[in-house]
Amino acid sequence: MSPRPLLLVRGAGLGLRRSLLPDLLEQVPDGIGFFEVAPENWMGLGGRQAHQLRQLTERHAFACHGLSLSLGGPRPLDVALLEGIRDFMDTHGITLYTEHLSWCGDDSGHLYDLLPLPFTDEAVRHVAARIRQAQDILGRRIGVENTSTYLIPPGAQMDEAAFVSAVVREADCLLHLDVNNVHVNSVNHGFEPLACLQALPLDRVAYVHVAGHYVEPDGLLVDTHGADVIDPVWALLQAAYVRCGPVPTCLERDVNIPPLAELMPEVRRIAQLQAEAAPDRLSQREAA
Repeated sequence: MSPRPLLLVRGAGLGLRRSLLPDLLEQVPDGIGFFEVAPENWMGLGGRQAHQLRQLTERHAFACHGLSLSLGGPRPLDVALLEGIRDFMDTHGITLYTEHLSWCGDDSGHLYDLLPLPFTDEAVRHVAARIRQAQDILGRRIGVENTSTYLIPPGAQMDEAAFVSAVVREADCLLHLDVNNVHVNSVNHGFEPLACLQALPLDRVAYVHVAGHYVEPDGLLVDTHGADVIDPVWALLQAAYVRCGPVPTCLERDVNIPPLAELMPEVRRIAQLQAEAAPDRLSQREAA
């Protein structure tokens, strides 16, 4: 397939899942500004699904959100994977790529989980160097996502917000802000979510995720992307827009995926909050 013209990611987006394809190919509802895909799940596909994806990327903007690069891992970066992602993005006219600020593989192979990094100066230097390498291969700045964690490795020299900020500055990359992960971590680790949000490098935010989570019987929050977004997470999203403006924001839903029509109210709520945070609306509010 030949490369196609670039379409910039704007507005409210939705993670593309195969169960949604029949409805989306028939008609994309008003309110969806773009779609997100994990390139690992679509690269190298042929036949019907490759054709269906191409039908959508020819008409709609897309973002790529990686799952398996293991930016903080001990093994050398998978250059072949990065080159495949670069070709996939070029083929489909995709400009934005983000990955998790975590690791998911070691010498034993892929661990199929997003594991936390130690909040140390050494970890900052390690992961920032790997982000710079990834950016060189991809030929673009990438966004790194603050992740949900269920333990904090020992020996921390800083808190999560300081660690994320140090990595973003050292790597000269962008921030992919996940407001649900801020909420999940605030409950699991006992800190104030708004203070954490405000301490992140919001001037570098290029992309946002919003999602739901699962509450274990003991109160632990698990970032499943399998439920509706709750009010405290919407409030964090609104607070983020005040600081960084209505940047492109994607609704994640990976399990318990309802019909498309049932997802649209949340996509439209993102768009509504973005409209309320638009610069002209903010100016009117300040002048009132």
